[in-house]
Amino acid sequence: MSQLILAAVPLGNVGDASDRLKSTLSSATHIAAEDSRKFSRLCKDLGIEHRARVISFFEGNESERIAELIAVLESGNDLVVVTDAGMPSVSDPGYRIARECVQRNIPITVLPGPSAVITALALSGLPTDRFCFEGFVPRTSGARDTFYEALSQEVRTIILFEAPHRISESLSAAAKAFGGSREIAICREMTKTYEEIFRGTIEQAITWSNSKEILGEITIVIAGFDAASQSISDADLVKAVLAAEANGAIRKDAIHEVAQRHGLPKRHVFDLMVQHKRDSE
Repeated sequence: MSQLILAAVPLGNVGDASDRLKSTLSSATHIAAEDSRKFSRLCKDLGIEHRARVISFFEGNESERIAELIAVLESGNDLVVVTDAGMPSVSDPGYRIARECVQRNIPITVLPGPSAVITALALSGLPTDRFCFEGFVPRTSGARDTFYEALSQEVRTIILFEAPHRISESLSAAAKAFGGSREIAICREMTKTYEEIFRGTIEQAITWSNSKEILGEITIVIAGFDAASQSISDADLVKAVLAAEANGAIRKDAIHEVAQRHGLPKRHVFDLMVQHKRDSE
């Protein structure tokens, strides 16, 4: 019976390709590739030849290609899905065709291999026992602020993708939501010639990102929220906000000021003030 094959490809260093991947690509009759030119370059770098029919399969045409790809599988042919780098379906095309195959009882197999998410987590030096992957950070400032604010009290290690030209703005939004003292790792061009790993606080990361031109693929890893590490009690945080208000600050600004001063998520201080208001009524 035909099967869908989700094949992980190298992030950058072609030496990470498995023999199983090379054999599968060489013998495949149908391959769905995110970028046919990059796929051809990968085969050349791996020193293999393929005779497959290559079908374009990227974010912009993923939905409309599903019927064609299912037809390939239902005609008795295996279908290999590859992306430009890493594992298909993880912030890349692959999920929708896999979902369709599940619904149609078409077998699915995976060729395990490189993953930017797991590689960055291992490189970060941050806790690996519990983590969450949140995909790409939103592009617009308002959506980005909301995105980070929603994660400000996430206790698991957080893994994100970001574009290099938005990294400084993204880090500033993260500092506003998490506080500047939260630990972070920024992994750039992993496994490639110019791989670079920054480790430090978000505040230090902002300085780092503003000091140079950032290029290449970026994966961000941020430590989870640790309420036990607070150096100030919740009651004192409320008092600090009230003191700032007494000095003329509006509540929104007072919360932001106190959260930044103590390196805490703004959401945490906001929730404390909401509870304080309820208790006072």
